[in-house]
Amino acid sequence: MQTLSVVGAGAVGLSVGWRAAQAGWDVTVHDPAAARGASWVAGGMLAPLTEGWPGEESSLDLGLSSLRRWPVFADELGVALMTAGTVVLGVDGADADELDNLAGWLAERGRDVTRLTRRELRSREPSLAGVRAALEVPGDWSVDNRELLAALQARVPVSPDPVHSLDDLDTDQVVVCAGAATAALLPGLPVRAVKGEILRLRVRPGALPPPTRTVRAVVHGRHVYLVPRVGGLVVGATTLEVGVDREVTLGGVRDLAADAETVLPAVAEYGVISVDAGLRPGTPDNVPLIGRVDERTVVAAGHGRNGLLLSPLTADAVLAELNGSPLEEAAAARPGRFT
Repeated sequence: MQTLSVVGAGAVGLSVGWRAAQAGWDVTVHDPAAARGASWVAGGMLAPLTEGWPGEESSLDLGLSSLRRWPVFADELGVALMTAGTVVLGVDGADADELDNLAGWLAERGRDVTRLTRRELRSREPSLAGVRAALEVPGDWSVDNRELLAALQARVPVSPDPVHSLDDLDTDQVVVCAGAATAALLPGLPVRAVKGEILRLRVRPGALPPPTRTVRAVVHGRHVYLVPRVGGLVVGATTLEVGVDREVTLGGVRDLAADAETVLPAVAEYGVISVDAGLRPGTPDNVPLIGRVDERTVVAAGHGRNGLLLSPLTADAVLAELNGSPLEEAAAARPGRFT
């Protein structure tokens, strides 16, 4: 039996380890803080459509390929998918123009997106307010990220020993899924840390319930999302190019709270469970790095805001690399494009 080390135990690394073990590899996942990185802080959106933008067609195609795998992936793990869809809101005229650009781009690609009147929005989500324009995007889903991580951790062993150098790993193959820390292990790969702050809230007695759909809003140019959970809501997320900084800031919390309250006034009555900050692993073109970098090493990193979404596709692509037959669906993510 061939041996495999997976460095990093976020959603991507755990998914790779799980699928590799199913395929017959002797797998150990290495992470001193398993499932406590960007995947733990995440909002849980599986949103290739509303994360998309003109010029980022590769990201859209990768996301859609992975989303098609999610029903089987979730079913095998016993994790619930939230498939009510997403509504996208714009508060002022400039925000509405941004929604028009997104709607037009998605429609050109044959994707299901519907412009909603204010009355139609109220009939679907009566708790939302203060909106100039709205879109309904049924194809974007969500998942409880912490439920997902717990299910994955139950299926693959994780060593708490830190990995400072890949030379320390005595296995046949190595997969680096170390998120924002990937460049420290594989110097030269363009993966950087992008800070994001997020709020987790609970519905207090007497407060209106959260929306049934994920809400993505543009509020005077700032982006905010609200993802429903059982008995609560996740509100995120700031995007800050400040390097390795995991401290929550007052300004980040203020902006998230203000923008959420603009579109969901009832959120002012919700209780605060936690405020967190995490480091998304970004790349220059917002497309991850998935592929072989040498005869022993495969990289799967740089997933940015879409690590959860892309976990099923990434696991399949890594297994294909290990088997010597790269997955064509993931061709846009090959790391050689930067060398």
